[in-house]
Amino acid sequence: MTRCFTLPDLYAGKMHALVYRAWQRRVKGRDWYDFEWYVRWNISLNFAHLQERIREFNGEIIDQETFMNQLREKLATTDIEQVKDDVIGFVDNPHELDIWSNDYFLQLADRIVFKE
Repeated sequence: MTRCFTLPDLYAGKMHALVYRAWQRRVKGRDWYDFEWYVRWNISLNFAHLQERIREFNGEIIDQETFMNQLREKLATTDIEQVKDDVIGFVDNPHELDIWSNDYFLQLADRIVFKE
């Protein structure tokens, strides 16, 4: 049996990892890189799938506004230099990361499109 996921479902999984990966003591730059990719390609976020992941893994029932507040808090407070250091070895052109800042990622959050 093979499980198949749509891009909006995969996006939900990535957002869950980006916001809730607190149990690891380091950030994963790939989560941030992928977040940027989903927003740039205007992929819609399947919030229902994200809610289910949060309920299943974190035992929380959460609405979209609360999630966005948590996301913005994470984006505003994470050490972006640490994020860059984690991903730089996997990027062909390291100057692509020059734009990365807390402010840049907060702007990306404002561009999230939610799946209807």
